Parts: sequence; structure tokens; C-alpha cells
Amino acid sequence: MEPKKLTELKTLLAEANDLDSAVSVLYWDQATFMPPGGGNARGRQLATLARLHQQKSTNPKIGRLLDGLRSYEESLPFESDDASLIRVARRLYERAVKVPPAFMGRLYQHNAQTFQAWAEARPANDFARVAPYLEKTLDLSREYANFFPGYEHIADPLIEAVEYGMKATSVRTLFGELRRELTPLVHKIAAQPRADDSCLRKVFPISQQAAFGEAVARRIGYDFERGRLDITHHPFTISFAPGDVRITTRYSEAFLSDSLFSTIHEAGHALYEQGVNPAFEATPLGNGTSSGVHESQSRLWENQVGHSRHFWRYFYPQLQAAFPQQLADVPLEAFYSAINKVEPSLVRVDADEVTYNLHIMIRFDLELALLEGTLSIRELPEAWNARYQADLGITPPDDRLGVMQDAHWYDGMIGGAFQSYTIGNILSAQYLQAALRAHPEIPDEMEQGEFATLLGWLRKNLYQHGRKFTASELTERVTGRGIDIAPYMRYLREKYGELYKVE
Repeated sequence: MEPKKLTELKTLLAEANDLDSAVSVLYWDQATFMPPGGGNARGRQLATLARLHQQKSTNPKIGRLLDGLRSYEESLPFESDDASLIRVARRLYERAVKVPPAFMGRLYQHNAQTFQAWAEARPANDFARVAPYLEKTLDLSREYANFFPGYEHIADPLIEAVEYGMKATSVRTLFGELRRELTPLVHKIAAQPRADDSCLRKVFPISQQAAFGEAVARRIGYDFERGRLDITHHPFTISFAPGDVRITTRYSEAFLSDSLFSTIHEAGHALYEQGVNPAFEATPLGNGTSSGVHESQSRLWENQVGHSRHFWRYFYPQLQAAFPQQLADVPLEAFYSAINKVEPSLVRVDADEVTYNLHIMIRFDLELALLEGTLSIRELPEAWNARYQADLGITPPDDRLGVMQDAHWYDGMIGGAFQSYTIGNILSAQYLQAALRAHPEIPDEMEQGEFATLLGWLRKNLYQHGRKFTASELTERVTGRGIDIAPYMRYLREKYGELYKVE
């Protein structure tokens, strides 16, 4: 029987969790169905709930209960559910008490207003309209970081909020190592003729795209009894509870890949959330352990599964049946080559696997410069364009395809978000390598449209644990070592070496 103090702690944590879920519901509505006129009121509503959530999360009684449970925690195995709950709750509480509830209210109200301004300004290519909002976002991001004195770099508190144990220096080191390995491969492929992707750039009716994308999400394991698929400006996944994990996508009638792989990407996130132990609901253990591990799952399903030959040997005949006029005369190998085309591109979410991480490194470097004060918001579009020209050899024709393309800076803070995508890419290869060691039959099963073995392994080894373990602890348990770029680079070299005939 659990101690009375643990029961009391769970009750308080559940109340805070419920308020956080309410905030998420309002955000989901704003990003999907809310009419434009609701923006100001939504900002006020989000601010009220965010402030109340922060008050609940920093209730001094939680601190006293955590202190009272320390001896109980120490008597349990480290990996036990109760010990993990107490340990993670303490870590989150000690962080939360440093941030005033009034600040969270201001932040969420500003975020709601900024997102609304961005959603209207981006189609109009009007960065000047959203720039003042971004100035305030930068001020709020610095204010948040300064609630955590003693940092080495001002970005550290923002990074640690989503990647516990990582700092700007460790990310820079990891990115430097990856860039050294990645750049020669990019240059070798760039010297080869580019693949023909014209088969993806025909007219694909949105209703048929939506039906096919939903069918794929179902087949790989996304449970629509506990989720739904909707349309938004910038695709995302959001979890209110294990029984309500929603995904979003966007459609382009003129480019098949836009929605298709966004849907698989978000389904990967959702598979993680739907796979968390239901007993962890309404506790700090009830979500994925870090943004990087979360991205490892979206990128694993989107790329290493969704862009593989094994996957399309099963799904391509169905895609041809859905779009007979567009694809009936396109062989599987031509389609496979098209979806894996390597080419410098302007838009991160459309980038190929080989160049994708360059997009992340650009954003990460710009974030650090903004936070350090060596770059201003006014200078940001020009700096963005200069980095794209330097790193990818292309310059955005406008800010819509440049500095305004990602929602992240316009619905959150500046700093702490983008590095997780590359961390996720690296981890995805490590985790899949471990899964294939345990179940070498997985590729053959995918060719038959069977994903239960892979999903089952991921649920057992990653998903069910929720936030019990940090990203580094989980990776050590699953792979036997810490984060390692070698499996990821091996995967890229083997796949794209074969496609582009380079060593």
C-alpha cells in the first residue's frame, strides 16, 4: 500500500496536470479551428490558465510532501514507478518554483497573440508586422533564462527545459562532430545528377491525400479511438491524456510529399504518447522523456521507416490505386528515388535526410546569437538568408520561405527547441539499430505491411516508461551507450551511397 503522502502528492500533481491539459486544448483549438477573431480572448484565457497551472505546480505543499517522501524513495529500486515519480516530480518542482506564475501568464498571453499575428503575416510575407512580437519574445526568453542564475550560456536553461542534462556547449560539440561527418557526404551527393521528383509534383486531390494518410497512420499503429487527424498551419502533435493524443497535418495539392510525410512524422510522436503506461496518467511520468527522444520517434517513423523501400513495397500499390492517373506509369524505384531526392531546399520540414540537419544548425546558431545579443530581430532576416546561402547555396526569395517558415519562435520562446530535431535524428538510428538486433525480421515484416513487431519493441523499451528515465539514462538502457552519431552516419552513407553511387 502506497504511503498517504504519495497519494496526496498524486492528487496535487493531477490537479496541476489537468490545468496544463486545458491549456493544451485551447492551444490545439487556436491552431486548428478557432476563427481569427478569437485571438485576443484566447490570449487572455491561456494566460489565466497558465498562471493557475504555475500556481498549482509550485504549491509549497508539494515541496513538503516530496521532502517527506525522500526516505520512502530511497528505500525503493531506482527504476520503480514510485521512486521514479517522486524523483521526476522533485526535479520538475525545483525548476518550476524558480518561475513566477505571473511570468507564465504574460508568456502564454504573448504567445497566443504572436501566433495569431504570425498566422496572418506569413501568407502575406509581412515580417515587419510580426517583428515587434518577436522582439518581446526575445525579451521574455532572456527573462526566463535569468530565473536560473549560474548558467554557462544564457541558452542553457532553455535547452535544459526540454533536454535535461544538455547545455549549449554539449549541443555545439555534438553538432560540430556531426557537421564534420555530414559535410563531405553532402558535397559528394551534390556533385551527382539530382533525382527526378516530378512524379510528386502533379495535382493530387486533397481528399484522396487525406484518406491515404489516415490509412497509413492506422496501419503503423496510430489508434484513432484515442486520437484524430486535423489540418493546421504547421503540423504538430498534442497529448491531453493517453486516451486523447491528436495529430495535425497540412496539404499541398501540388506536392504529394508535403502532407504524406508530415502525417507519418506526427503519427510517430503520437505512437510514443499512446504507448506510455496508462498508470502514469495525470502524473509527471505521463509524457515522453525529452524533446530529443520524442523527435527520435517521429523521425524514425517518418524517415527510416516511411522513406524506406520495405515500407513502399507494401504501400506503393495502394498509393498508385489512390492516384492512378498520376502514378500508374511511375515504377516503384522511380518513386523511391523521388521521395529520397537530395537537394538543398529552403523549407526545413520538406528537407531531405542528408541536408536536414544543416537547417537545424542554422536555427540553433541564430538562436544563440539572438540570446547573446550579437544579433537583433531587425537583422534576423538578413542573417537567415546569409546562412542559407553559405550552408546550402540558396537564398530565400522572401521571408515567408525564410525567417517566418517555422512556428516555433512564434508560439514559444527563442532557444531550446530546434536542437532536439537533430538529437532525434541521431537517436532514431541508435534505437532502430537496437530493434533490428533484437528482431532482424522487421524489414521483411514491413514489406507485408506488418509493423507490430517494431511498434511492440518500441513500446516495451521506450514508450511505456514515459518520463521515468532521462534521455541519457533511457538511451544507455536501450543501446548500451550514450548518444552516438556513428549509427546515424552509417545509415545515411549506406542508403544514400547506394542511391547516388557515392562511397
